[in-house]
Amino acid sequence: MSKLSNIVILTGAGVSAESGLATFRGADGLWEGHRVEDVASPEGFARDPALVQHFYNLRRAALKTVVPNAAHKAIAELQQRWSAGTVTLITQNVDDLHERAGSPSVLHMHGELLKVRCLRCETVHTWHNDITPDLECMSCKKAGVLRPDIVWFGEMPYLMDDINPALATADLFAAIGTSGNVYPAAGFVREARRFGARTVEINIEPSGVSSAFDEHRIGPASLAVTDWVAELLGDQNGG
Repeated sequence: MSKLSNIVILTGAGVSAESGLATFRGADGLWEGHRVEDVASPEGFARDPALVQHFYNLRRAALKTVVPNAAHKAIAELQQRWSAGTVTLITQNVDDLHERAGSPSVLHMHGELLKVRCLRCETVHTWHNDITPDLECMSCKKAGVLRPDIVWFGEMPYLMDDINPALATADLFAAIGTSGNVYPAAGFVREARRFGARTVEINIEPSGVSSAFDEHRIGPASLAVTDWVAELLGDQNGG
């Protein structure tokens, strides 16, 4: 571990679940009783924008009721204290719990719940409240053109131009609380390994790409991540 320089961390819904945020997708494939196609796709939004806005309004409201957990705080501490190189944090989550825990930089590849994007002028704005049909874009002043700045199914993830170079230069890649079922994120482990990174999975159970990892730490993120970060920082400090 003492030779580690660059660390890349990918987090998924399992990290925020311990804060009380639902993963939303049930065993039946539904999101809060809705088909994914209806509330998380461009086609669903075009068909019933009111339903989609209501769905994300509820998620935005739920976000206000939770706080970062020990896993978020441990990752933030690693970013703040790691002096041997860089710690790149990539998240599939659309919440802001990493930022609220103190992470100085977060790559939200699937967008952010607290941002809206204008379909007319493409401007992105921070937004903490409900989106109503008559809400005007703060830039172009057109009403009814704001959508959640979320990457829906069928859309390209954000920030891949930042993510790919980070994977190519990683000495250690860690996936925390991820299902391993959503691409391209599920392929990051093999990409990192291709460039020589050691890989570790930290999860409540083995993911869909568990066999691609060198090391597995099974358990709640709040405990497993805290221990892992303590080991990395202890090694860095010669402990």
